[in-house]
Amino acid sequence: MLNLGTIVLGASDVRRAAAFWGRALDYVPRDDVQDDWTVLVPANGIGPGLALGLSESPVQEHPRVHLDLYAPDAEEQAAEVARLVELGAERVEWDSYPEDPDFVVLADTEGNRFCVIDKSRG
Repeated sequence: MLNLGTIVLGASDVRRAAAFWGRALDYVPRDDVQDDWTVLVPANGIGPGLALGLSESPVQEHPRVHLDLYAPDAEEQAAEVARLVELGAERVEWDSYPEDPDFVVLADTEGNRFCVIDKSRG
């Protein structure tokens, strides 16, 4: 049986992306951060790794794959969105929001889209 080991994201500035995601997720570099590649792992040792590789390909406005980050409720979701924006994320004007979304779309420092989801809404 396979399991998810590492999620890989492209970055035009690997060091900047590593700093953002490290603070966002409480992840630490597995090895020395390089200009073209690094792997971050959970500081507590639980969960998949996040690899960041140098990429010059353009960011997709509607990516086929993205990260979903879970918050336990709406209050925590709002606090996490604010914290992530303070770390360098940007809110994305998302044209596909449903009428009453349980998620907020953000972009990391590299423009990669990700969502912060209120898990209390099912």
